[in-house]
Amino acid sequence: MSIRQFKQYTPNIGKDVFVDESAQVIGQVSIGDNSSIWPNCTIRGDVNWIKIGANTNIQDGSTLHVTHDHSNKHPGGFPLSIGNQVTIGHNVVLHGCTVEDNCLVGMGAIILDGAHLEKNVFLGAGALVSPNKHLESGYLYVGSPAKKLRALTEDEIEGLQYSADHYVKLKNEYL
Repeated sequence: MSIRQFKQYTPNIGKDVFVDESAQVIGQVSIGDNSSIWPNCTIRGDVNWIKIGANTNIQDGSTLHVTHDHSNKHPGGFPLSIGNQVTIGHNVVLHGCTVEDNCLVGMGAIILDGAHLEKNVFLGAGALVSPNKHLESGYLYVGSPAKKLRALTEDEIEGLQYSADHYVKLKNEYL
């Protein structure tokens, strides 16, 4: 695995975290307990910070990055915040956005600067969440650009939790 310092920032890795040896974790990155970073992920906190919560999984080939501080256009830039119990599917791009707890981001989705997914959101595979878009809790969103399709059922919301729990068990086998 490649966990690298950038300038004065060294990634902070929580307890019982799995980081695959092919993943890159660079700079101002914090990863919560029991989370997992799978093969060929790039998590680059070089120009702003990235926070990944506990029991969260970032699956194969995903890219996580941020936007730097533009003092006049975007004060503070766009950091990246991912909550607890989140599943980020294969080949997802997260850039300077917020994903709250208990979400599932489908394979190949792209979420851009300033976008915000509230808790209990299911974002379908291949969806594109445009800059500054806000996705409301408890719904399925699909498409490019992402649109609200329907409310999630209780079983589907429990399924979001199941996915995160499954990946905690799987990473324990790898550890």
